[in-house]
Amino acid sequence: QVQLVESGGGLVQAGGSLKLSCAASGRTLSNYEVGWFRQAPAKEREFVAGITRSGSTAYANSVKGRFTISRDSTKNMVYLRMNDLKPEDTAVYYCAADNSYWGQGTQVTVSS
Repeated sequence: QVQLVESGGGLVQAGGSLKLSCAASGRTLSNYEVGWFRQAPAKEREFVAGITRSGSTAYANSVKGRFTISRDSTKNMVYLRMNDLKPEDTAVYYCAADNSYWGQGTQVTVSS
């Protein structure tokens, strides 16, 4: 099975940027569909962005045009570039492979 570790979260002001990383071990991440999800306090976990094995991408409407998901197969990594961050983007961000394998999450906090 694949193990996932997220990193890159932090505290940023509104309008700022962060790049999250999802590092995989145990299996080749390019063999999986990978998604980024987030969960804000007292809210359900929601889909943010996803990338298929073939490289097709999809985004939640709330982040379309601001976030970009990408993968680097040579490094066995998937990234989430987040621009123009808003306070409502504050959440714990998780990456998942085939919606079955999940990382522990990384906190993103956007101050107004």
